[in-house]
Amino acid sequence: MTSTVLDRFRGRILGAGSSSGVRLVIGDWTTSPLGAFTDVMVATADEHRVLLAPSEAVAEYVAATYSFDEVRLCTVVLAADEHEWRLDAGPLRCRIGLGRRTPVGLLLRPVPERVGRSRGFAHLADPVARRLLPGVRTVGSAGGGRREYYGAHDQHHVTSLDGTWEGEPLGDLRPVSPPPRFGFSSTPAAPGLTRVTTTVARVPERH
Repeated sequence: MTSTVLDRFRGRILGAGSSSGVRLVIGDWTTSPLGAFTDVMVATADEHRVLLAPSEAVAEYVAATYSFDEVRLCTVVLAADEHEWRLDAGPLRCRIGLGRRTPVGLLLRPVPERVGRSRGFAHLADPVARRLLPGVRTVGSAGGGRREYYGAHDQHHVTSLDGTWEGEPLGDLRPVSPPPRFGFSSTPAAPGLTRVTTTVARVPERH
């Protein structure tokens, strides 16, 4: 019988759209099988999906789990506090303002973290997430035969966006619309920062 490996990524996901049509999904991971890292998924106005990854290992893992048209290796530097994220990642430079906790965040806060990160809770939360946040799912099939589970613990509003993509202005903050389609689930349309545990169930590679 083939065993399943559970890879857990603990950190934060920020989703934001812009008036230029560029949409961003930034993952800032404090603990993971790949160590601490920040990566960025970018969807351009013409639906070109780009992964900005800080290492070959991150690029290989993320590209095997999600769908991209292009993968770029570059230094990804994130300076973050409770009010603002400042990101420098190759062709992308931006400042993102953060605001108060969202209604979803208020609902999530009382849930014990060990419960919220479990695969069982992800199954229970999936129909609720679909109803409250169209396009969002907490359980689904990822690339390479993997299965993915999202456990959200808290959420805050994103309030502003300023920066450039490949030297061109991003423009003002907008909803993440249309969905960028990196995987089976979309980031919420309303720009936000969500603290999450992502669990990826995969079959180990044979050597």
